[in-house]
Amino acid sequence: MTEPDPGHPEPTPEPGPAESPRPTGRAALRAALWPPRASRGQLVAAVLLFVLGLGLAIQVRAAGSEDTALRGARPEDLVRILSDLEDRSARLEDERSTLEDQRTELENSGDQAEEARRQSEERERQLGVLAGTVAAEGPGITLRVDDPTGAVTADMLLDAVQELRAAGAEALQINEVRVVASTSFVDHNGGVHVDEERIRAPFVVEAIGRPQDLEPALNIPGGVVQSLENKQATVDVTRPETVTVDALRSAEQPDYAQSSS
Repeated sequence: MTEPDPGHPEPTPEPGPAESPRPTGRAALRAALWPPRASRGQLVAAVLLFVLGLGLAIQVRAAGSEDTALRGARPEDLVRILSDLEDRSARLEDERSTLEDQRTELENSGDQAEEARRQSEERERQLGVLAGTVAAEGPGITLRVDDPTGAVTADMLLDAVQELRAAGAEALQINEVRVVASTSFVDHNGGVHVDEERIRAPFVVEAIGRPQDLEPALNIPGGVVQSLENKQATVDVTRPETVTVDALRSAEQPDYAQSSS
C-alpha cells in the first residue's frame, strides 16, 4: 500500500448535486391538484351547472318576491284576486265546453258541410264583435262619469276599461268610440283622446257581459269608482235590461299578410 505523499495531498472531491427531499403527502396532493388540469368536457359541465344554478336562484327569488307581494296585500285585494282567477277559470271552462259541443254537433250532423258553414258564420260574428266591426247587444252595465272639475284623465278611463275586461266584458264602447284590444287612451291638449278622437264628459262606458261580475269589479275598495270619486267626479253604475254597443270600427286590411288558402 502506497503511503500518501505529504507534499502532494490528495484532492478533495467536489460536492455533487444535493438530492431533493421526498415530498410529504400534503405537498404531493397540492402538486396533483394545482394547477388544475380539467378536460374540455369537465369545463362544459361546470359551465352548465353554473347556469342551471343561476337560473334556479333567479326563479326562487322571483317566487319569493311574488309571495312577499301577496303577503303584503290587503284582504279585500286577495279576495278580488281569487275571484278574478275563479271567473277566468270558469270562462275558460265554458269555452272548452262550447268547443266540445260544436265538435259533437259537427260529428253527428247529417250534413257536415252545412253544419261547418253555420259554425263558421257564428265564429265570424263572434270575431266581428271582438274586433268592433259589428254591433252587439245583451246584458251588461252602463258606467256614467260626470267630471265637473275636469280632473278625470285618460289613465282613469283606461283603468275602468281594463277592470271591465278582466271581469269578462265582451264588447265595450266609451261615448261614441268602440273599444277594442288596440284602442289607445291619451291625454292631449287638456282633454282625453280615445283612438285620437277627443271625448268629453260625461263619459259613458257601455259594457256587455255578466252584470253580476262587471259591477263589483268597479266597486271594489280602492278601485275605479272610489278613485274617480276622489277626483270629485260623480259616478253612476246601472244595469239596464239591454246594453247596446253600436259604435263600429272599419275592418283594417293587412298590408303584408295574406290568406294561405
